[in-house]
Amino acid sequence: MTRRSCCIYATGIVSAHLLIVGIALVVAQVFQTMIHNRLKQEITLTEKSQVFESWKNPPPPVYMEYYFFNVTNPWEFLQGKKASVKQIGPYTYREYRPRENKSAGNPEVDVVTTINIPFVAVMNELNSYSFLLRSMVSFYISTLGVDVFMNRTVHEVLWGFKDPLLSKIHSMRPNVDEHFGLMWKKNGTHEGEFVFHTGEQNYLDYGKIDTWNGLREMSWWSSNQSNMINGTDGAVFHPLIHRNELLYIFAADLCRSIHLAYVEDVEVKGIQAYRFAPPQTVCREGAPIVVSFPHFYQADPEYINAVDGMNPNKEEHETYLDLQPTSGVPIRACKRAQLNVIVKRIPGFPKTRHINETIFPIMFVNETATIDDESAAQMKTLLLIVTLVSNFPVFIVGMGIILLLVLVVLFCRNRQKKNEVKRIDFNEAFPSFATGKDDTAYTQVSSKPDESAETPAGQMIRNGSYIALSPVDAQKC
Repeated sequence: MTRRSCCIYATGIVSAHLLIVGIALVVAQVFQTMIHNRLKQEITLTEKSQVFESWKNPPPPVYMEYYFFNVTNPWEFLQGKKASVKQIGPYTYREYRPRENKSAGNPEVDVVTTINIPFVAVMNELNSYSFLLRSMVSFYISTLGVDVFMNRTVHEVLWGFKDPLLSKIHSMRPNVDEHFGLMWKKNGTHEGEFVFHTGEQNYLDYGKIDTWNGLREMSWWSSNQSNMINGTDGAVFHPLIHRNELLYIFAADLCRSIHLAYVEDVEVKGIQAYRFAPPQTVCREGAPIVVSFPHFYQADPEYINAVDGMNPNKEEHETYLDLQPTSGVPIRACKRAQLNVIVKRIPGFPKTRHINETIFPIMFVNETATIDDESAAQMKTLLLIVTLVSNFPVFIVGMGIILLLVLVVLFCRNRQKKNEVKRIDFNEAFPSFATGKDDTAYTQVSSKPDESAETPAGQMIRNGSYIALSPVDAQKC
């Protein structure tokens, strides 16, 4: 066996083995299963896991942008006309760090005209009492100078102020706080005590809330489904996320769980991610408070048209969450929620007698977080390793195909060599036939050997029986 043949056989054997092993690994998904099991073991809320520290101290900065709706026609609204508002802001603060003001205005100077929420809350609380009692309370509130609308600085509305009406109630009921603010006592505090699943037993439970403030369900809402505490806190999700699954988040500030569904594939800082978003909803937090998307985005047009100044759009008012599906890590998050107050006529309160019932927008918050550059680089490295390991069987199949092509080329060239015919120089191989054309004579012979071969004229006899070729000067071989 020649060296060429040995090379062909060796190439064929190696190619066959690579193809068989590679295809078997691809079909069995051995490497993919191995890397997925590794991810499930590593992504757990235990002190030995690599994600525990980043879970305790999330690196992406979280910014809270507050927008307020300044009422431009409070008197006309009390007379029964449509309210008109103008959005002001944003007033931006950085969460989990010493508060960092990056606002478009000065929250301690800018004054906003908005619904007096304590006054509206008291009216709704007294709605079930007698007309006489409501009238007496209404008169007393008027003596305090309290009205349906109030003028306060943005800082006061956000972080709290001593309200004259609540102060009077506090003197009679000490359990009622005399201060009011949308974020009162929330700055520098946590959202409650959470107990999380670690995900060691089942990776799908990673980061899920077991209890919140000792509760597994609430009694705030009217339905059992709304009172359930489902999902995570929105900071972590289980690895290996699929497009067709629903993700649940418990929003402590809303005191309820919401679910998110897949919307589209997106890219954030070169990282592929799945975008999830909540359904179209306007949820009631408790009379007279209603929570919606900013500018009543995705709400019924009835709410949008009830107030002048509403301009909902997807880019500025959509809530979404971009997750890296392999690791389950949030790459970019944007939570946008609007706080509204139900304002309606309350018998016994003359100031509301002309009001048309309206879900009145107060403010909305835009909470955003995007992965930082350092974390993004680490994520890209991790995903590259996962991709290379998972696709190693494909690399083996590719090498097998390349060797198969090399085998075909070698085989064709070897066959071509065998089929080539070497040109032979007859003059060198057979010198007896190397005579000139003039040295050869062509003679007709007779079938009768005893007859003369020539005619009297010296020409050949033509009997037409045999033709022979005779060399003139015969040579012995």
